[in-house]
Amino acid sequence: MLVRQIVDSTLAQFAYLVGCPRSGEALIIDPERDVDRYFALAAQLKLRIVAAVDTHIHADYLSGLREMAERGVLVYASKAGGPDWQYEWLVQSRYPHRLLAHGDRFAVGFIELHAVHTPGHTPEHLSYLVRDAGAGATDFIALASGDFVFVGDVGRPDLLERAAGFEGVMIPSARSQFSSIETRFKPLPEFLQVWPGHGAGSACGKSLGDVPTSTVGYELRHNRSIQATVDEPTFVDYILAGQPEPPRYFARMKRDNKQGPRLLGALPAPAPVPAGQLAGLANRRDVVVLDTRARDAWADGHLPGSLLAELDGQFCAIAGSYIDEGTPIYLIVDAAHRDDAVRALVRVGLDRIDGVIDPDALAAYARQGGRLERTERISMADLERRRRAGGVHVLDVRGSAERDGGYVPGALHVPHTRVGAQLADLPQDQPLLVHCASGARAAAVVALLEHHGIRAVQVDDAFANYRPADVSLGRTA
Repeated sequence: MLVRQIVDSTLAQFAYLVGCPRSGEALIIDPERDVDRYFALAAQLKLRIVAAVDTHIHADYLSGLREMAERGVLVYASKAGGPDWQYEWLVQSRYPHRLLAHGDRFAVGFIELHAVHTPGHTPEHLSYLVRDAGAGATDFIALASGDFVFVGDVGRPDLLERAAGFEGVMIPSARSQFSSIETRFKPLPEFLQVWPGHGAGSACGKSLGDVPTSTVGYELRHNRSIQATVDEPTFVDYILAGQPEPPRYFARMKRDNKQGPRLLGALPAPAPVPAGQLAGLANRRDVVVLDTRARDAWADGHLPGSLLAELDGQFCAIAGSYIDEGTPIYLIVDAAHRDDAVRALVRVGLDRIDGVIDPDALAAYARQGGRLERTERISMADLERRRRAGGVHVLDVRGSAERDGGYVPGALHVPHTRVGAQLADLPQDQPLLVHCASGARAAAVVALLEHHGIRAVQVDDAFANYRPADVSLGRTA
């Protein structure tokens, strides 16, 4: 058996290529939408992809299962959880497929996979036990756990309610997750490997470890969420507390994955935009100029009205939450990172990439007299002085769990992925001093506010440096 973990660092997502060298066949577990890279990897390994499987209907990215089916690959998906939790695009489709329930089995070459129904994160969630029958093994080698068990955490059971709007399902889902851990995970052999669907930085849990794989035994001993399963009420309280706010685009991913993502085919190939055309993109509300440069470079000079999303672990959360689907996008990105940025956008359903702007073209535009805007940056000490003087509002864009540890007195609080949905509720009579924990999310929010004509100042400093001058640091009860 041959296994490769395929990492998407912008979404902290793990897909898996599982190959059988004896038959020359391979399976992809939890593919993302840009499937060409899986076929390229398989060809490099002298394997042929014959099957693909999803663990559940994903909320954080568009699945590549339909793209795989369109290419003639046999696809597997869950029929557990009832008819409301099946892929609408797949049921009764012309695609070669099989819907799986708990205990169902299938093989790729001499590799056997057994479906294990593990509801909690979602009602239909399946994990897969993997056995290398070609090597004569009678034991399973791994559990492809999807969003059921991660390294150091388990899949959050609140997303359907908090992200997708299914009212009243959060506590029942947490109870299902407790049952799945007790009946499906704890009885497994401790030597079994755990292949999770996400790593550190994913919004699908609250404390995922930055380790690619684990074992059942290690997670039983060191996974805090599993350790909280002393009884059902204790687990429910623990797993629902402190979860990060889901990005705004998660509801759209749930909808699109269930109904069927638009077929991508080839990746978008946006044309370069020359310096002479940049003036026509400034301060446009009908398009988005998405600047991927470092936040310092953006603050020192950017095309008026452009958004900011550095190419890091927050890129998809920012782009997906700040940009409406169908909006034409012009990317400011260097040639070395162009492909990465395009792929990241299509993974969250932002396909209208109409042009790319090289940073050199932006510099040439400035040299030719084009106007670039600068954004004011201040420290936490400056924030406190201006807060005391009055005439400003403070906007805290950290998550709720971060804010619970301390906050600026009187500060407004909107997590950064929700600001776009609450623009109408923000005061606009005075400038907003925007801060987060480090300055990174604050910079992105300031760009969003400027794009919508709202005056804002970036607090480019660590919140740990905040010292209130006249009152105790705010804390929640």
